[in-house]
Amino acid sequence: MPTPSQPTLVTQPDGRRRLETSSPWEPRMGYSRAMQAGPMIWVSGCVGTNPDGTYPPGLADQTRRCVERIGDALAALDASLDHVVKVRIYVTDISRWEEVASIMGPTFADIRPANVMVEVAGLVDEAMVEIEAEAWVG
Repeated sequence: MPTPSQPTLVTQPDGRRRLETSSPWEPRMGYSRAMQAGPMIWVSGCVGTNPDGTYPPGLADQTRRCVERIGDALAALDASLDHVVKVRIYVTDISRWEEVASIMGPTFADIRPANVMVEVAGLVDEAMVEIEAEAWVG
C-alpha cells in the first residue's frame, strides 16, 4: 500500500490556515482536516483509522486513534491537545460510553475541555466513533 503523502499547510490571503491531508474525503466533501483563524483551530471529525486505512477492532482503540489524529492535525498548526477547549464525540452505541471515557478521561484530565457525546445512527465504514475538536492558541 502506498505511503500517505505529508499533510499540506495552506495559508489563505486573509491569513487563515488550513491543513490538507491525503484523505480522499476532503476534496469530495469540500473540507479541510483542520482550519485556523486567529487563535482558534477547528479540527474536522476524525474517525479512528490506522495509518494504513484499517480500523482497530475495539471502541477504545478507535477512540485512541481519533485523539492521535486530532493531535497530529493540531501539531501541524503548531498546537497540541493541551490547547483543546471543546470536543464533540459521535458514537454508534452510547451505552459503551465508558470505553470512550477510558481514553478521553486520562487524555484530557488536566485540560478538561467542554465535551458532548451523541449517539448517531451510523458512521462511515467500520467506524464506531468520530471526534471533532476546537482549540484556542491565544
